[in-house]
Amino acid sequence: MIDRLRQMAIFAKCIDHGSFRGAAKELRLSPSVVSHHVSQLEEHLGVALLYRSTRKLALTPEGTRLLAATRKMLEAVEGELQALSGAAEEPSGELRITLPSVLSQSFVSERLAVFSQAHPRIHLELDFSDARRALIEGGFDLAIRMGPDAKTSATSRKLAKVARRLMVAESYLDGRELPTHPKDLQDWDWLALTPVQNVPFAFSRSDGTRAVVKPAPKLFANDAQAVYRLARAGAGVAVLPEYLAAEDVAAGRMAWLLPDWQADPVDVYAVWPANAPKHGLVHLALAALSDG
Repeated sequence: MIDRLRQMAIFAKCIDHGSFRGAAKELRLSPSVVSHHVSQLEEHLGVALLYRSTRKLALTPEGTRLLAATRKMLEAVEGELQALSGAAEEPSGELRITLPSVLSQSFVSERLAVFSQAHPRIHLELDFSDARRALIEGGFDLAIRMGPDAKTSATSRKLAKVARRLMVAESYLDGRELPTHPKDLQDWDWLALTPVQNVPFAFSRSDGTRAVVKPAPKLFANDAQAVYRLARAGAGVAVLPEYLAAEDVAAGRMAWLLPDWQADPVDVYAVWPANAPKHGLVHLALAALSDG
């Protein structure tokens, strides 16, 4: 069958060029080899396909019929080859990413949306959870983490810094004297994220003054967005990413406590398996998630 298909393709080339010599030049074969293939095809079919003369080739009725079928075959094959070639050039596959749920409202979600639109053949599976998932054991290709002073290495990269603020519901402030220093809040009702409930909060001012407080949280939860909703409901004060409260502050539902003091920011960084291909989907996603 393969020999017959090859002979049919050569036969069609002969018609395209009007001679064995023209077809032979394009196919990089000798004219005698081209003539031999056409003769073999005719012998196999038991019909004459071409009228031969010293000047040109002409199709027999059987040759006209075979040429039509051959052209359909070649067009179908060439079209599929082009489609496959284009698909090979376009990134495709599955990419599993785990990341903190609080980032669902951040720049990370926006950049992942742009990445997904730019690469429609890549299927993204996003695991949003403030409970840290194991990278390898969880079967993830990429993990986005948050933490202080993240390091860049062969398998990790800083993506951005997230500003944090001390925030509280306006309703919680009713009847309370506004603080002037972080330590004035030691006895206030604090809300905290469960994984860092025992970690002190560090604050700084533009003049370089630093302050560290370690309150005993009244309430803690394992989801940063849940902590924020509790704070908005008036349960207490919390240190959380600034973007969570920006709209509510503008609407007068929430307030920045100690606006002259800035909580230390946290890094957003990525980690991935050491065996991730250098030019694979992981690094393609990293490029989309990185600043600039």
